[in-house]
Amino acid sequence: MIKIICVGKIKEKYIKEAIEDYAARIKKYTNLEIIEVMDEKIENEKTTKQKEGAKLLNHIKEKDYVIALDIASKEYSSLEFAKIINDTFIINSNIVFVIGGSLGLDEMVLTRANKKISFSKLTFPHQLFRVLLLEQIYRSYKINNNENYHK
Repeated sequence: MIKIICVGKIKEKYIKEAIEDYAARIKKYTNLEIIEVMDEKIENEKTTKQKEGAKLLNHIKEKDYVIALDIASKEYSSLEFAKIINDTFIINSNIVFVIGGSLGLDEMVLTRANKKISFSKLTFPHQLFRVLLLEQIYRSYKINNNENYHK
């Protein structure tokens, strides 16, 4: 099972539609759950990240394999990302991806993570990033199953 835990609600219809499309594609390969936690009003960066981090951690189980999406971490190609997913499912049946809010992830979430991944040094809106993550998860399944998918 893949679970995506993220900060904030999706407001834009076109982003919701893209998420629904990729979620339907992924569900042909595995169960998928997307959990949204409310974003916090920005008081100061540390406090806001701590509050959002606590909400994210509430949805993570002890046995979950957690992959934190963090701009400061290592970048991987799509083939490497597919291998990470494939190799992780050999040792754990639950992969949890964690997407922070506009300020990123709190240190307690990064500490809990089994792996940290960056998709780019570029900054993406966290709502749009969900679509990017889902597309890469879908691409990983296509790669791991030796199925054709555009490059």
